[in-house]
Amino acid sequence: MTNRWTDGPGPRLRDVSEDELLAQIFPLLPRGGPVVVAPGDDTALVRTAYGSVLATTDTMVRGRDWLDEWSSPADVGGKSVAQNVADIASMGGRATALLVTLVADPETPVAWVLDFAAGLGAAAAEIEVPIAGGDLSSAPAGTLMVSITALGDVDGDPVLRSGARGGDVVAVAGTLGRSAAGFVLLQQDRADDDEDLVREHVRPRPPYEQGPVARSAGATAMIDLSDGLVRDAGRVAAASGVRLELSTELLRADLDRLTGVLDDDAALGCVLTGGEEHSLLACFPPEVALPDGWRRIGQVGAGEGVTVDGRPRSGGGWDHFHP
Repeated sequence: MTNRWTDGPGPRLRDVSEDELLAQIFPLLPRGGPVVVAPGDDTALVRTAYGSVLATTDTMVRGRDWLDEWSSPADVGGKSVAQNVADIASMGGRATALLVTLVADPETPVAWVLDFAAGLGAAAAEIEVPIAGGDLSSAPAGTLMVSITALGDVDGDPVLRSGARGGDVVAVAGTLGRSAAGFVLLQQDRADDDEDLVREHVRPRPPYEQGPVARSAGATAMIDLSDGLVRDAGRVAAASGVRLELSTELLRADLDRLTGVLDDDAALGCVLTGGEEHSLLACFPPEVALPDGWRRIGQVGAGEGVTVDGRPRSGGGWDHFHP
């Protein structure tokens, strides 16, 4: 029997980008009320009777977001914390609690779940964020999925993607390209060539503390670099109505870290388009001294999109339906 929802004509998810899909979804959703920052930024900001709370959620699926032969259950737990808490940090906030959902094939070994919980707990304890609860659910054969909702506080207004202005300095806290380089080494069965880069991929350590630091220093816009430098910089550019002008000369240290392991083109690709870094990109007024832990990689100009050494760049990185 034909199912009109699954077998009918029309574009499939593979035919649209994540941003294109969200542009069609958002108009269908109610807004307003206590939601101060609506969908479209790294996290939402929801007003309550006692103040406001940052809220974000992210999901990891085995076979899409990790492979068992590359990542231990503890790695998955640690990475799931990293990608969610980095979103809170990118708003200038601090995480206050995590809710965890595990959806698993009943044949999943209990030992996998316990090692996952140990990695999750260790990563959360290291940054003093408690696990507040969650949910367990069964799934079809072979399915294993982890989802986390992170809650957080921000001291005042959050830093959005939409505040960058012409003349601002574009800066980064954390690494660039290392997670992607570790992924390449795993793909090429060369993990022993640089274990540090592989570790950056399977269990990233974002600079969470730099989110509030950037906010206090006057950052005008900020984003978590989860989908690649060019792609995520493009989101800031689009939200702010400006152009982010990046310089490879200012990225030299990032490139040099990788060129001993990868060729020059591959290293550049990792730095510009490599995903799952979870570093922070922010824009600062030119009169503001960059805080310790931040380094300049470009500037904000008039126009739109992203340029690298004056040439337009777009896309690359991670897109959920075009991996």
